[in-house]
Amino acid sequence: WKMYRAAERLKLLISHLDRSPSAIVSFFYVVDCNLLTPEQRLFYEENGFILIKNLVSAEDIEKFRKEFERICRQEVTVPGLLVLRDVAIAKSEFIPDQSMVSKIQDFQEDHELFRYCTLPQILEYVECFTGPNIMAMHTMLINKPPDAGKKTSRHPMHQDLHYFPFRPADRIVCSWTAMEKMNRQNGCLVVLPGTHTGTLQEHDYPEWEGGVNKLYHGVRNYDSQHSRLYLEMEKGDTVFFHPLLIHGSGMNLTDGFRKSISCHYASADCYYIDVKGTTQENIEREVMEFATKKYAVDDEYTFKDTWAFRGRLVQGERISM
Repeated sequence: WKMYRAAERLKLLISHLDRSPSAIVSFFYVVDCNLLTPEQRLFYEENGFILIKNLVSAEDIEKFRKEFERICRQEVTVPGLLVLRDVAIAKSEFIPDQSMVSKIQDFQEDHELFRYCTLPQILEYVECFTGPNIMAMHTMLINKPPDAGKKTSRHPMHQDLHYFPFRPADRIVCSWTAMEKMNRQNGCLVVLPGTHTGTLQEHDYPEWEGGVNKLYHGVRNYDSQHSRLYLEMEKGDTVFFHPLLIHGSGMNLTDGFRKSISCHYASADCYYIDVKGTTQENIEREVMEFATKKYAVDDEYTFKDTWAFRGRLVQGERISM
């Protein structure tokens, strides 16, 4: 498998050198797409991500911010929405304010926030990785808080595919948009370029002294000497990345909150898998325990069902998802 992928990348490099109209270009991670330049395609193939500047307008971002604040103030109730608090303040008295919320996810029933997942300028890039039939599978708005001194605002290095019981991985992509300026001070994304060409690694909670936020699993044994890149971004910049790319984020060392909004997309041609007997058993078990406790689901409700329930068709035809 690794040899096959290496051969594909070699063909890509050869075709990249041949710029004649008759050149046959072979891409492993990008589908036929006229939007990306040859340089952008090559960069994604080699690195597993691509950053597009100023893709989402300041006006839209402000609307998303206001809707998030309404949710935090409990002015609106969104069915199925999960509201999470940083572990450092999880046991303190809840005040309906954004300072108490570190992340919301599964906002597919919130019209304003879900509008992000349907923005035409987002979907035209997503189609380059999934093809024309697109499902929005997982939604998040992260409100990374100023670190309380226990380093809990950081996110361990991980691969998003760990959470997903559907394949193939190469037809899944995340769209992640900065809602304000991001740098190393406030905990921007950090990626390990090229790790998307590997396999899914074993994940679990890291043994951090200050504690770890719920469902923040990390890769157990990644190469800490691998070159890393900090993605400093301006408001509206959007990064698209492969679900096997190892990435995370550092502490927020500023006094403000660092917001981002994201959606994981999959081709509607993708299919569900049984994760029993794989490295994903631990996340399946944790998700099902949570679903049973929060939603009182019965024994017939499966890990696959938790995803099928949340998935929404945003373009084309819903086929097997």
